[in-house]
Amino acid sequence: MNTILLVDDHAVLRAGLRLLLDTQPDLHVIGEAEDTRTAIIQASTLQPNLILLDLSLMNSSGLIAIPALRSAAPQAYIVVLTMHDDEGYVRQALAAGAHGYVLKRAADAELIAAIRAVLRGELYLHPALTRQLLEDLLPHTPSVSPWEGLSDREREVLLLVARGYTGAEIATQLSLSPKTVETYRTRGMEKLGLRSRAALVQFALDHHLLTPT
Repeated sequence: MNTILLVDDHAVLRAGLRLLLDTQPDLHVIGEAEDTRTAIIQASTLQPNLILLDLSLMNSSGLIAIPALRSAAPQAYIVVLTMHDDEGYVRQALAAGAHGYVLKRAADAELIAAIRAVLRGELYLHPALTRQLLEDLLPHTPSVSPWEGLSDREREVLLLVARGYTGAEIATQLSLSPKTVETYRTRGMEKLGLRSRAALVQFALDHHLLTPT
């Protein structure tokens, strides 16, 4: 049987949580507290397997209480149950030593799943919050200019086209066949999404690609 200490300053919510948790065959609420001082005493005396903790307590913050609760009941897992869906709170709670973070608006089934996951030694975060954290942790790929996506030859050909050179002139200048020049021109224009020389010239001007020769 896994024992649980409820820490929340709303008596009605504690009663509802006790009713929910005690219907589970493997979970049992052994204590309640409405403030951090009582919670620390209860944790030290009862040594629960898990502490379900609100962040907004009477005259105090649950965030501040987490290290003290960890010290009072070293074997206890701590699951934050809160209305705060701010990523900053999640980071602070995890840094302080919490093992799970669940929103009060979550369904009963999610809370039970979160508690069981944490009791198995897993970290549990509300799905929406997990996505936020992952987006911040994953490296952001810098945007690549369409121009940078062209090959060197395609850039050479398009710059000459933008400067007004004919296909034959470009072929002579780059030692390529006119057909090859046309292939590079067509392929480069397609990559840039351009359909005319005028559009190419405007693109070159907008991206500061045309310099005096």
